[in-house]
Amino acid sequence: MFSAQGIGFRDRADRVVLDESCAAVTMIQLKSILNCIDNSGAALVECALVIGQKRAARVGDRIVVVVKEHRSAGASGMTGMSSANKVRRGDIRHAVVVRTKYPMQRRDGSQVKFDDNACVLLNKAGDPVGSRINGVVGSELKRKKWSKILSMAPMNV
Repeated sequence: MFSAQGIGFRDRADRVVLDESCAAVTMIQLKSILNCIDNSGAALVECALVIGQKRAARVGDRIVVVVKEHRSAGASGMTGMSSANKVRRGDIRHAVVVRTKYPMQRRDGSQVKFDDNACVLLNKAGDPVGSRINGVVGSELKRKKWSKILSMAPMNV
């Protein structure tokens, strides 16, 4: 059923033993933790729903997220949420996936994968909540009509 090169193999007790490579090769799905790379105030978010009839999301797909951790606005000495943060812990927002660890096959035959899973938060109108994006984004966003995010990013790969 399983091969030694694929997902795993069976040992003597007929248990499935997974390869080291299959632990990190998952797309964005329910309960996945992502970095938020805009300046909206969120640091880590958790995927609550993949929008559309899909089980997993790739670069350019829209998802619903819950803010798990938010960034402190600065060294003002105040605890809690600052007025600079646009989101707070527990907020439910829409987001678009901009980077995934899962390798993406491009039309020219090359493969691209990133070091982390990342997203950008969106408001109800579908525009980015933040005004700045920190880090690179995938150029697959161009095909999926996210040109505003591409123009805000410092570099696309």
